[in-house]
Amino acid sequence: MALEISGKLIKKLPEVTGTGKNGTNWIKQEFVIETQDQYPKKVCMSVWGDKTQDLGPVQEGEIVKVQFNVESREYNERWYTEIRAYRLDRTGSIPAGVEPTPAAGGYQFPPLAAESGDDLPF
Repeated sequence: MALEISGKLIKKLPEVTGTGKNGTNWIKQEFVIETQDQYPKKVCMSVWGDKTQDLGPVQEGEIVKVQFNVESREYNERWYTEIRAYRLDRTGSIPAGVEPTPAAGGYQFPPLAAESGDDLPF
């Protein structure tokens, strides 16, 4: 089952690495995109292995198109669902009016009322 979704990348989570039962090393990185529908939804997805390199150059705030598979598995009588992205295409655009997320956690303050041209006293 192959699905596709487009949206704005709003968060890249840190890479996670480990060793499987069979002794092979693995790497995974999760990211969150927000759809651009009338009622936007946030979706957390993951990329595995060498696909983590595809996510590296994508900046937060950038529009991406993701092709993915949905997979569920059972563990201790509980079910866990994961959305695994296998293809990530950058559109290279940032929506109008959206500032890219500043690096190193800097905060961008909104313009002062005097700078915005609004003459209301409140």
